[in-house]
Amino acid sequence: MEPVYYQACGQEIELFDAAYQAQLPLLLKGPTGCGKSRFVAAMAARKKRSLIQITCNEDTSAADLLGRFLLKGGETVWQDGPVTRAVRQGSILYLDEIAEAREDVIVALHALSDFRREVYLDRLNEIVRAGSDFMMIASFNPGYQNSLKELKASTRQRFVTVAFSYPERHLERLIVAKESSCSEAVAEKLVRFAEKLRPMAELNLKETVSTRLLIQAAHLHQQGLTLRLSAQAGIIQTLTDDPETLQALQDLVALSF
Repeated sequence: MEPVYYQACGQEIELFDAAYQAQLPLLLKGPTGCGKSRFVAAMAARKKRSLIQITCNEDTSAADLLGRFLLKGGETVWQDGPVTRAVRQGSILYLDEIAEAREDVIVALHALSDFRREVYLDRLNEIVRAGSDFMMIASFNPGYQNSLKELKASTRQRFVTVAFSYPERHLERLIVAKESSCSEAVAEKLVRFAEKLRPMAELNLKETVSTRLLIQAAHLHQQGLTLRLSAQAGIIQTLTDDPETLQALQDLVALSF
């Protein structure tokens, strides 16, 4: 398996290793675009385990994840869902934005997230137990900015939790430069712009500028666009559609670049 670039910003790798060895599920909490998904991909590659990722939403049912009977060629056959497949294969299962999941999904995962480490397939009357290589990881955005959804305490207490945030300046500069192949000078300007914008609660943004957006703007700049235009298209226009807020952000771009 090819290595995945990831720049550690704290002790998250040590915490992952300890949880993996202890066969404990891991919860990653932090704002959008701060590196949670990249961390999971890097850890799966590091452990040489396949990664099965599920983006949780209110339309996904427990049957979608565990499995169901399907009609194929005139026969009714069972098809494992991604959760069951991950348990059988000994994969790393990543439930992105778990707070968005339906209650029946959370309940179906209870036995997988405690000492039992198993899923029950009621339609087959079968219990599928996880081996030592299997690990469940979930992520969520804990009430960040104007988010209304939270994760229940009864669910959170099933996980070892690692808190993510945006990297410190020198690390974020390194990440932006590495991911986009831009110069460190350009990366520095983008990171300093983010540092100005992130504390501005008066803008009432649902999300603030993430490391992901900085990388996106840097990619645009690498294609020959000015840094100002790259920031406007790659960062500002993604954050809001409110005319007054857009104008305030565009003024900040003009001052910064």
